[in-house]
Amino acid sequence: MITKIDRNKVRKIRHLRVRKKLSGTAERPRLNVFRSNKHIYAQVIDDTKGITLVSASTLDSELKEKLENGSNIEAAQKVGELIAKRAKEKGINTVVFDRGGYLYTGRVKALADSAREAGLEF
Repeated sequence: MITKIDRNKVRKIRHLRVRKKLSGTAERPRLNVFRSNKHIYAQVIDDTKGITLVSASTLDSELKEKLENGSNIEAAQKVGELIAKRAKEKGINTVVFDRGGYLYTGRVKALADSAREAGLEF
């Protein structure tokens, strides 16, 4: 019997496995990445309080007009720069990177690299 593999279900299992060991604190919050077919989202989260400190996505008004496509590497780089800028404004310099169960290539890597270049330390 052939069964269809649900990639998102497998990703969620992988993400939960990583999240058992990875947690954000007030001193070093977690930078979470979520990728959809049309957009990419990033959040800096304090897991001890359960709150989102900073967020950025391709749907933000600052980026939406500048981008033709919200699901390419260029868009991910812009979101990485924006999340780093907003985190620095809040006084956040170091974060724990949570790739959300995705492979560390393409858009996820582009977002992480641009956030590092903009001043965030992982």
